[in-house]
Amino acid sequence: MLITFEGIEGSGKTTQIELLSDYLTGNGYSVMQTREPGGTGFGEALREVLLQKGMEVKALSELLVFMAMRAQHVDEVILPALQDGKVVLCDRFVDATYAYQGYGRKIDLGVIETLNRLVTKGIRPNLTILLNVTAERGLKRKAASSPMDRIEQEELSFHQRVKKAYEKLAREDAKRFFIIDGSLKVEAIHEIVRVKVSNVLKSYGV
Repeated sequence: MLITFEGIEGSGKTTQIELLSDYLTGNGYSVMQTREPGGTGFGEALREVLLQKGMEVKALSELLVFMAMRAQHVDEVILPALQDGKVVLCDRFVDATYAYQGYGRKIDLGVIETLNRLVTKGIRPNLTILLNVTAERGLKRKAASSPMDRIEQEELSFHQRVKKAYEKLAREDAKRFFIIDGSLKVEAIHEIVRVKVSNVLKSYGV
């Protein structure tokens, strides 16, 4: 079972993944918690370079580095965990590339689709939870919690395009996406996530 969390910067994904991981582990599930970009030694090393403030990275170069990290991530972490019957919780996955590099950077979506198909080996999330907040709110949260990286420092219009892209992706794949108002309190969001995930796990017989 692969469950992904998506959303713009400051949407609260990481917090909710950690809470869900604790809940599922406490209820006897074997859980693998991971993230993109990163998730492997190779990926985390590239993440440091890719998100470095002041680093000039062309859009296509950025896309290809993300795909290289994802290929390693799928082979080394996600696929083995799924084969072991674990519940994989991933902070960002394929949808992030469509949102950020496709709609944000305006790279051809067909190119992204082809590369995603290659590096994921056909793996798709069973459930994608989208924490939806305004770009202004998300960036304000992020700035208050930690230093901003290269992508987080992009202009507001970039983040607004990403937010709209996520909403479009969710409409186009409504069966997989589950949208939650990311402006709710942390505990309220966790309760919604917990109920939804429990129901999905039951529907898959997990």
